[in-house]
Amino acid sequence: MLGDLVEDIVVWVDGPLRHGTDTGARVFRRRGGSAANVARFAAGQYPARFLGCVGEDAAGDGVVAELGGHGVDVRVSRRGRTGSIVVLIDEDGERTMLPDRGAATLLERVPDAWLAGLTHLHVPAYSFDGEPVGATAVDALVRARRAGATTSVDASSTGMLQQFGRHRFLTLMAELTPTFLFANRSESAFLGLLVDGLPGPERARLAATTVVTKAGAEATTVDAPGEDPFTVPVPPVAQVRDLTGAGDAFAAGFLAGFLETGDLRLAAGLGHRSASRVLASPGASCGEA
Repeated sequence: MLGDLVEDIVVWVDGPLRHGTDTGARVFRRRGGSAANVARFAAGQYPARFLGCVGEDAAGDGVVAELGGHGVDVRVSRRGRTGSIVVLIDEDGERTMLPDRGAATLLERVPDAWLAGLTHLHVPAYSFDGEPVGATAVDALVRARRAGATTSVDASSTGMLQQFGRHRFLTLMAELTPTFLFANRSESAFLGLLVDGLPGPERARLAATTVVTKAGAEATTVDAPGEDPFTVPVPPVAQVRDLTGAGDAFAAGFLAGFLETGDLRLAAGLGHRSASRVLASPGASCGEA
């Protein structure tokens, strides 16, 4: 996984934010970053390596140690200051994120040794936004495919896609032809890949890519090249307090399952099971409230 490794400051807000005065909340500090989250959750199911950049500071030491403690092979360069993201969680578990990615954007060309032995490379779209990490991510994906690895990209967020540019992102995906593109329903609709449950007007541009569209508690749609799209139901979850990291956990379970079995339906089911583990805990953590 290539991308961000940062500190998350997760704020569980007790009610609507009250402008100009106090609002009750619980605050948690967690290791974060979309790519780091995927690596953390995949490591319990499949060997995982993280590639990124953190600051030359205590925060960088802490997030590297935390991620490595989950069995992830962590490869990082050290420059600048470690990034942080304030994540506001409302009473329904939905997120509002205030990112300051810091050193995560400073990753330069990945050494050959970091890519050696990889069978799959996953890159969240956040890594295309900013330089030099944007060019680094594209270069790493190209080199991984050239070496015979499969690849995947997560659409990350509609805010990021709007800032990066819809046409620009679709053009990049058509050039990179990732094996998988993960998106939630709003991201997939924004990109024109899945609209109202049907392949959208831009789907043909990514004809070689399997598009996996998540829809929260509703069924996930898997649209593979040359096959009819199918859906995989999401099992009920007893408690949903924080959606942070759920998409990353899904990607981890899906990819681990697919790399082990090659079965898309089974992979989606394993993705749902993985995602369910984080929904009651602050940030991308399991049972740590």
